[in-house]
Amino acid sequence: MTVVSSDSLDRWRVIGVAATAAIVLLIPLSLVVSPVPGDGAGMGETGPSFVGRERCATCHEAATRAWTGSDHDLAMAEATEETVLGDFSDIEVEFHGITSRLFRRDGGFFVHTEGPGGEMGDFEIAYTFGHEPLQQYLVPFPGGRLQCLSLAWDSARGEWFHLYPDTEIPPDDWLHWTRNAQNWNGMCAECHSTNLVKGYDAETQTFSTTWSEIDVSCEACHGPGSTHIAWAELPPMARPVSADLGLVVPTSGISSRQQVELCAPCHSRRTELGDFKHSGLELLDSLVPSLLDEGLYHADGQILDEVYVYGSFVQSKMYRNDVRCADCHDVHSLKLHFEGNELCGQCHRLDTYDSSDHHYHKKIVDGEPSAGALCISCHMPQQPYMVVDWRADHSIRVPRPDLTRDIGTPNACGQPGCHADKGLNWQIDEYEAWYGRAKKPHYGTVLAAGREHNPEAREPLVRLAGDPLYPAIVRATALSLLGDYPPDESTARIFDLSLADDEPIIRRTAVEFLTAPAVEDVVTKLAPLLFDPVRAVRTLAGSRLAGGPDELFKPYQREQLAKVIAEHVADMRYSMDFAFAGHNLGNLYSQLGEPEKAVKAYRSAIEIDDLFFPAKMNLAVLYNSAGRNEEAEVLLRGVLEAYPEEDQAAYSLGLLLAEMGRLDEAVVFLERSAILRPERTRAHYNLGLALQAVGRIDEAEAALRQAVALEPENMDYLYGLADHLARAGNLRAALEVAEQMIATHPENPIGRDLRAQLQRALAGG
Repeated sequence: MTVVSSDSLDRWRVIGVAATAAIVLLIPLSLVVSPVPGDGAGMGETGPSFVGRERCATCHEAATRAWTGSDHDLAMAEATEETVLGDFSDIEVEFHGITSRLFRRDGGFFVHTEGPGGEMGDFEIAYTFGHEPLQQYLVPFPGGRLQCLSLAWDSARGEWFHLYPDTEIPPDDWLHWTRNAQNWNGMCAECHSTNLVKGYDAETQTFSTTWSEIDVSCEACHGPGSTHIAWAELPPMARPVSADLGLVVPTSGISSRQQVELCAPCHSRRTELGDFKHSGLELLDSLVPSLLDEGLYHADGQILDEVYVYGSFVQSKMYRNDVRCADCHDVHSLKLHFEGNELCGQCHRLDTYDSSDHHYHKKIVDGEPSAGALCISCHMPQQPYMVVDWRADHSIRVPRPDLTRDIGTPNACGQPGCHADKGLNWQIDEYEAWYGRAKKPHYGTVLAAGREHNPEAREPLVRLAGDPLYPAIVRATALSLLGDYPPDESTARIFDLSLADDEPIIRRTAVEFLTAPAVEDVVTKLAPLLFDPVRAVRTLAGSRLAGGPDELFKPYQREQLAKVIAEHVADMRYSMDFAFAGHNLGNLYSQLGEPEKAVKAYRSAIEIDDLFFPAKMNLAVLYNSAGRNEEAEVLLRGVLEAYPEEDQAAYSLGLLLAEMGRLDEAVVFLERSAILRPERTRAHYNLGLALQAVGRIDEAEAALRQAVALEPENMDYLYGLADHLARAGNLRAALEVAEQMIATHPENPIGRDLRAQLQRALAGG
């Protein structure tokens, strides 16, 4: 059976429109989430401490005025008459057949709705979450949890709406408002409060989450301010020379990349490696940003799921030309510096670009400014998240209707309200009439082919992964797709180069998807990465090397491996409120030969999310190795019941049934796997062997030939086909395969020995 790898730390299940939603509690708030006050100026026991914005405001009045009332200021607040925007005047709303009542009682705000287990109950609102274009509400639950209601308030329309209007979510689903997908502590808290410490205890499955300020305040970006306060309170002549004036996080005199990565910890789709420490500017020491993965981004890198801004912006030409967040947004108020095309006019000549000769749209329609003449309409198309929150794609790209035709990605011309009614052919014709046919190839075509596992995409993916003219996130995505292709010389070369790339995201991706013919090669290639200066790179290298033969490591490498594995375990334990962390720990303990710990970790992942199939599949592998095949079968059948298109589960179940001697059943699932993922060579090979065993000779030959066609130099497949042909009495065809074995592997005696046997048989000897 095959182990399913999930060392990619991103959350496996797509969370949906409420990915930043918050969470629920039924016990008094003081027992659950406790703010931590600043301890004044000076140094705390372990370094600079948080002092609170009041200490900053006395000197930084202008910045404080700009921040007050901003989205950061209103990111979260206690539920009071002043902060609650929603209508709690004893009204009823119905969604998905559930009637909820919003009401007041004893000065508090309450909702009567479906709670845990589907039981109706009263839940008190403890906090507001955001303010516009929608406001959400947090409810305290036992175990220190805050849960976010699926009911939210539309601040513009002044009405209640449901965050999943088209999906009925049962109470036992991970997405239900009482479950982990809507848990504030793990899903939302770090980016809505300052100095957030999650405080999750995996053993008790409880939180002791703390903060120093309830919203996104000064120190959320600048870091703990005690040393800066101490510096500022000295007489001017006594202040030591300090480039950053005692600030932990420098925000002036930094590069555009540094500023973008200063915002990225919150404005990115990512996996966190621990509580944010505000130390250092290397992004991957704190988190792992998502690649342009299917389900998150369209193949050309346009936003699809709720991915925020970072992954889009780093694809843009603006980013490559040193444009930063602050060039468009005021860093304290978050407002745009200018409205309309004047914002882009800071860099681009408006007499050229704010012209009908460029955008071919009227500036005034029916006496009103035309949206079609706005730069952002074509270059930053918007789409709604959380139903009513329209967000712009920050990749700032040229519209490409031709890509819509070629790979099915959206384009700005075809947006609702623009020219969707005219049809795609009209959009392409008009675009080409204005600007000519697009001549520059787009990486989206390569990534789209890679997602489809197109064999012809291998070399374009190799070229894309190795081309420094493309954004690092694009190159890393190409590298990740190459991981699904059988290794050859070109892929081996690009992975070797990528392991030494300057970009941490590329090194990390290379570590994750590297394949090598032998464990010795893996150790040789990855052991140096144990010393990588970036945490996300070295810890992944450690997790891949865990359990490797001790004799393959030099003494200093073994010592470092132990340290790095400890770091990896700490990273995963931090995220044990998510299924991926338990799954990754299960993989680690399996590699280390600690099956009891592995079973416990996998079961923890399944308890968090019963639909997280990688943990079930790898637990099935573990059960299989322990001879618990019946339990393994139950797990794999459960995965296929929930995910009928899951080819890996079908493949693993087929192998398991074959091992149990139930070959007719095994054939069914191996066939399903081969159909679902025709490029999986092993599925065809094992299907051929199973078909041979049940006497379906012609079908067995076809399956084995398909495996050889996909990997014509694979000795296992060649020998399997030759052996099958010989057993079927087709000795001349078997001899042809033996000749192919000799031609592709002249150093291997098996081909020559087989040829000699077949020649003797044909001669009657």
